[in-house]
Amino acid sequence: MSYHSFSLVPGLYEDMFSDRFKQIDNMFSRLTGEKPISDIPSYDLIQKNENNYQLIINTAGYKEEDLDILVHNNKLTITGKYKENIDNKDNYKWLHKGIKRNSFSLSFNLDNRIKVKQAKIVLGLLTLDFEYEIPEQEKPRKVEIINEKK
Repeated sequence: MSYHSFSLVPGLYEDMFSDRFKQIDNMFSRLTGEKPISDIPSYDLIQKNENNYQLIINTAGYKEEDLDILVHNNKLTITGKYKENIDNKDNYKWLHKGIKRNSFSLSFNLDNRIKVKQAKIVLGLLTLDFEYEIPEQEKPRKVEIINEKK
């Protein structure tokens, strides 16, 4: 299982250093035993309002039965197991194979007040909705001022 670290480094894929960065990333991954950053699907994390968040993961090519979402001990783990579904693949000759088709595992530590409300997959994007539940006794409350001279 690999833990996804938050990094600005994957942004380099878009420019002319892309191939060199991938080579360095793969070499570093072989040395450390961690999964290359390029093998981990991209994702967006959005704060919709004060209590609601959304995680969107690029899962193009995965069916819902290929994905598993588990919350245990305040850790969210999303696993994708890719199954090759090309019939007669022995007869095919790959001319270019640029689409990543790897199994993956993403893990996120959650605060104990964050609850996963729902997960859905639409157009190759897995969307998880979260709610940050604040107990009533911890919410700010206004204290009324009494004027005794009235």
